[in-house]
Parts: sequence; C-alpha cells; structure tokens
Amino acid sequence: MHVPTIQYTDRPGLIDLGWGHPAPAALPVDLWRDCHAEALRTFSWQALTYGYAAGPAPLVEWWCERLGHTDGRAPTPPEVFVTAGASQALDLVAALLARPGDTVLVGSPTYHLALRILADHGLDLVDAPGDDAGTDPVATRELLHRLADEGRRVPLLYLVPTFANPTGTSLPADRRRALVEVAHGCGVTIVEDDTYRELGYDGLAPPSLWSLGPDAVVRVGSFAKTVGPGLRLGWLTARPELVRALLARGFVHSGGGLNHTTALAMAVMGTSGRYAAHVDRIRAVYRRQRDSLVTALRQAAAVDCAVPHGGWFLWPRLPAGLSATGLLARAEAHGVSFLPGRLFYARPPADDRVRLSFSMYEPEPLAEAARRLARALAGSVGASR
Repeated sequence: MHVPTIQYTDRPGLIDLGWGHPAPAALPVDLWRDCHAEALRTFSWQALTYGYAAGPAPLVEWWCERLGHTDGRAPTPPEVFVTAGASQALDLVAALLARPGDTVLVGSPTYHLALRILADHGLDLVDAPGDDAGTDPVATRELLHRLADEGRRVPLLYLVPTFANPTGTSLPADRRRALVEVAHGCGVTIVEDDTYRELGYDGLAPPSLWSLGPDAVVRVGSFAKTVGPGLRLGWLTARPELVRALLARGFVHSGGGLNHTTALAMAVMGTSGRYAAHVDRIRAVYRRQRDSLVTALRQAAAVDCAVPHGGWFLWPRLPAGLSATGLLARAEAHGVSFLPGRLFYARPPADDRVRLSFSMYEPEPLAEAARRLARALAGSVGASR
C-alpha cells in the first residue's frame, strides 16, 4: 500500500547532518496558528482574496522597519518585493537580468541548490576566486575583465556573504565595500542571499552588501529559517525600477501578491512583537546546538573548524589524504551522514571538505553524531595507510 509522505524521508538509525532543516522544537506551531487566526479576524475576506502585487503593506512596512534595526540601512516600500521564498526570488532575478548563454559568477563555495536554480536558466557558472575569508574582490575584478575580453556577458555575481551556507563565515567589511565597488565598475549585479541574517549567535550580523550599494545589489531573503520553510514566504530588496519590472511580469499581473494570506499572518506576527521574541528564542536553541557539535567534534574526532558566528553549518577540512565522497559511505555505515563539500562549487577544486548542519538535532544526538564520525574517520585514516 502506498503511504503518502509529507516531508523528507528519514533513514532510521542515521543521524543525518546533511539536512539544512530547522529544529522541530524551533518551529512555532502554536504561535503561527494564533497569528494566522488573528490575521483572518483582522483582515477578514481581504486576507483570502488577491493581494497587492508587491506584497501587502502591513508586512512590507513592518519588514522595512525590522531591517532598519538588523541591517545597515532600512529599505523603503518601493524597494521591496514579497516572494514565495528566497529560491523563487533568485529564480525571478535570474530570469529578469540574465539570458541563456550568459556567464554568472558564484561564490566558491556557495549554496549548492542555488547552482541548480541558475543552471536551469542555461547559464554558464564560474566560481568567483576567494579564500577562507570569502570572495576576493581584486581577483574577482581581474576575472571579470578577462571574461569581458573573451566576449562573455556576465550580468550576475551570486554570493551568500553573511553566515554563509556552507561555511558559516561572513565576508569582512573591507571586502564587502570592495565588492560593491567592483560591481559598480564592471556593470555586474550582485545577488546577495541574506537568508541567515537573523541567526547571529555572537552579536549582530554585519551590514548587507545591499545596504552598502543598493543600486548594484539585489538582496534576497526568506522567513524559512526563522519561522518555517513551509510558509514559502520570502522577499527581496532592490532598486525601485527592478521591483517595477518584477511587478510587470505576467505571473504577477495574473495572480496578484504572492502568498498573500501567509504574508498577512506574518505581518501580525511581526507587528505584535512576537516575531522578535521568537527569533531571540531560537537563536539560543541554535547556539546550544552549534556549541554541542563543535565541542564534540574537537573531543571525539580531533577535527577542528572555525566556529560560525551564525547560520546552521560547520565546514571542517578532512585530514590529509581523505576524500569526503569516499568517507561518506563509511560514515553512513557508522550511522552518520553529511554533504561532501564538492557539491558547493561550480567546478570543485578538491574533495577535502564536508558540510555538517547542526540545525535539526538536539545537543545529545549531535554529540553522538560526532562520535560516529570520529569512528568513521579513524577507520578511513587507517585504511589509507
């Protein structure tokens, strides 16, 4: 008999650190039910009919105010477009600004599923040069000049500069400013994936690239990591003429605002102060989970990695001579899984990194995952000698 599923397929006995999913305890089920009901009481039939194309004013105005506190600059309503998540926002921007055959630079490494979204548009993806601190502005400018000399059109540079997926790191302030200058000078639009801005554990997130250069950057974000991915609710900030171009697209003209009912429930959650309180709570949840996995890795596996100041991920390097792809089967035999680092590049330079997500599990399962990974590493090191 077929049993329909409603989410991913769990593998019994396996602690899977490959999933970038929220902790079940961090999902505000009761709070969301209350906000949804309050939105229906407040807005009545208006919550269930077509919405304003750019997004309902209660959400947009509150979110502009919120970004004024969490970022270096508050957007104005004409600079905001409400989307069905950050992935859809990226898809929309690629469709608007790029055309098949164009070259697009991407962070090296970067969010692996964004690579698929961009590739779906027939784009040639090239890793932007960088190091452990992130994308290198000087080398990126030189690459853009070489590509231009080859006659290649490069409309976009996609980056996750804040609490990045997969590295957990944030681009330094000097590189942020320099990359905005590169975008201005080379006529490239930076697409900044700012999905993890709210999930900082050791202070505020740095100012976005968009806040430093709003005419050269389109910033995309989502409520998936703070409230729940099932909402399929996100946003972008961009120069007003680009927002107007999105509003002119046929699917918006046909259907009005995206996820209008959900957007109004989010507006209730935000304007009531309940969103801010919820984010404070889940920051503490994820901070504990981060610390648990980092501590256990150092103790059990003798694996050291940079401690991320935000986001959901660790990005350790494997001992010399080990391949992440080769380690994966042995790790799963020991009851733990991860994503090999090579997935996070347009053209992988090596296979010596793994992405470990601490977002979905409580501290004790995370510690056990580290112990299982240690056993797999010990066996792999022994086998390689």
